Amino acid sequence: MKNDAGECLSAQEIGEKFEIPYSKINYYTCLGLFDIVRKVGNKRLYDGEQVKHRFQTISRLINEGYPLSLIRKKLFMGNGHELL
Repeated sequence: MKNDAGECLSAQEIGEKFEIPYSKINYYTCLGLFDIVRKVGNKRLYDGEQVKHRFQTISRLINEGYPLSLIRKKLFMGNGHELL
């Protein structure tokens, strides 16, 4: 499936494609780090390119020693617009 932003993937597909544990996808979704593009039944769909970019950024910042709460602030600076 595709949307205007890119390929829509389920959490399971993201896990397989980018080697991200399913539990981490759920956790990052709950923190607002991964956006759900839409739902089909009980399946959440994500923009694959956005998840890939954000996961790379999040991983880099974690390696630099930032906690997830600060990473979320760095990503969005409180206004909902992605900065990194």
